[in-house]
Amino acid sequence: MSNSFSLLETNILKAKGLADAQIAALVEAGVNSREAFQTVGSAATLLELMPGLDAGVAQKVMEWAVGASTASAPQVGGPNIVLDTSDVVYCVHCGAKQPKDYKSGDLCSSCGRQAEPILSCHWCSASGPGKFCRSCGAEFVAPAEYDLALLLKREGLPKDEIATRLKNMAAVEKDQLWGRIRRSR
Repeated sequence: MSNSFSLLETNILKAKGLADAQIAALVEAGVNSREAFQTVGSAATLLELMPGLDAGVAQKVMEWAVGASTASAPQVGGPNIVLDTSDVVYCVHCGAKQPKDYKSGDLCSSCGRQAEPILSCHWCSASGPGKFCRSCGAEFVAPAEYDLALLLKREGLPKDEIATRLKNMAAVEKDQLWGRIRRSR
């Protein structure tokens, strides 16, 4: 490994906005090749090494040296937030965003499974997509546990507790409930 940047690396660093004195300061700090920027890791660390450096120049240098995905500039105000409109639908299986012409019950354009399964409500018997019933607000339960949810409803459990209770139940407890359902038929 050489003690200085190659001629090509020096020219690229100049094109990114570094002056000869800043390049010399990098070499003095121990950053003397493109591979050495891997140890630096981010534009924020580069700014700490070289306090007088412009943040935009540091970002450009790190993007060239380590790639855009790992060279993040210091963020002001926290992480990036992505806002979607209320009509955006994501597949419950693979998380892929569905096209604008998507209708409930359509298959996912990415994985081919039903993006929003149509489920039946254990509380009011309505059906629809999503995680909650659009008629009464009850949380949908898995189709395999629908009969168990009906049994818990008949026993007087509040609608908000049924889905939670089924999620927290052990397999042995569910088997006992299935036994009660079979005996009642």
